[in-house]
Formats: sequence, structure tokens, C-alpha cells
Amino acid sequence: MSGSDYDEIAAMYHALWANSYMPAALPALERLFFCRIEPKARVLDVCCGSGHVTTDLVKRGFQVTGVDSSAALVAIAQRDLPQVEFFVQDVRHLELQGPFAGALSTFDSLNHMLTLEDLHAVFSGVHGTLGNGGLFVFDMNLEEAYSLDLHQWTVNIRHNAVGLSRGLYDPVTHTAHTELIWFTQSGSSECWQRRQSIVEERCYEKQDIVQALQFAGFRSIEVHSAIDLSVDKEFGHGRYFFSARR
Repeated sequence: MSGSDYDEIAAMYHALWANSYMPAALPALERLFFCRIEPKARVLDVCCGSGHVTTDLVKRGFQVTGVDSSAALVAIAQRDLPQVEFFVQDVRHLELQGPFAGALSTFDSLNHMLTLEDLHAVFSGVHGTLGNGGLFVFDMNLEEAYSLDLHQWTVNIRHNAVGLSRGLYDPVTHTAHTELIWFTQSGSSECWQRRQSIVEERCYEKQDIVQALQFAGFRSIEVHSAIDLSVDKEFGHGRYFFSARR
């Protein structure tokens, strides 16, 4: 499997963004996922990244397995959560031992699937890992979310590190590109190291996502605007949560 676009900027992702997700998305996840899964159930964290959501799942007492295509992000997650089993896998080709009572994919991770065929493959793979009645919850950004990408650089300054990011959206191809640059200072040295990556996403229509879930065999499909689930507007604009049962 080829490397992930996140490998080069894994430390930047872990330091700057991932902690922002759970506080913002908690109202939605409480309603759609946490209250619907039995305590101590087996849960799959799909596209787990560096493990911020995984950490919350562990604290809630779930038996968690994490999977992500970025070896660098998984290494961070495994360092911080040595008791959790993590796998580096392309989520379009899951090879995991189920069954799981629930699967969760967060932070618009599935927008990284750049074709409907890829999205179908992920849904089919997740469906195959779940037990009968298993719950799958995920969020995705629709086109309105990417309208906020105004080609402007955002700068984050930390001790011995500077991160820059900007988003570019193409309404013709429905694809978004996020350019990420990460400068870090090595110890007491005055030398700085630069790392850079471009992460690509694609947005889909709600009906295409629902049809892909149905094609994979899911039922009891629900679609909710993040705003309707009491997610704040800055984070929830254009974001939708989907839930479905095997």
C-alpha cells in the first residue's frame, strides 16, 4: 500500500487540529452513536488518524480497534494508546476480524474517497465487519462546507513549530485541495525543517451517499444536518451526519 498524504504532516495534524473535533461534534455523537451502543461493546474507529476520537471511545469503556491508511498517524495513536489494537490499512480494502457492534468515522474522513466506487468499497467493507444490527455513524462535508475555503492562508504558531494551511475548492470537479506546510525547529538549533503535503477531498450529494449505503446493504438510514444536532455553526456548516444499521 502506498503512503498517505498525511504521513508527511502527521505531527502537524496531531498538534493543531484533531483535538478540536470531539468538543465540537459531541452533541451529534451523543445522540447518534454513544447512546445507541451497549457498554463495553466492540467498536471500530474507521480512519482513526492519531487517535483523538479513539481516546474518547476508550474512556467510555468500549473495546476499540482503530484503522487508518497513514502509518505515521497510527504510530502516534499507538504510542498514546498502547492498549488499543491499531491497523494500517486502506479502508477501501478492510481486512479485520469482526464482528463489531458499531463503527464510527469522523472529521469528514470519508470525503477523502475521491470516487463513488471508493465510497461504495468503504461502505461494503464496514458492513462486512459489523454484526447483525451493527451501527455505522459517520460525517461528511457537502459542497456548502467547501464554500468557506477562500484561498486564504491560516497560520498557527506553537512553540518551536509553525503551521500554515489553505483550502482550494473546484466547483466543476467537486474536489477540494488543502495545502499544508509545517515548520519545526530541531532542539536548540536555529535550523528549521519544512514538511509539506496537499490533501484532496471530494464532496457528494446526500442522495448519492444514501444510495451507496443502500447498495452496501445498510438499512434504517438517517441523515442529519450537524447544525440540527446542535453542532456549532463554525464547525457544522455544510457538515452532515449519517447513521445506518447492518
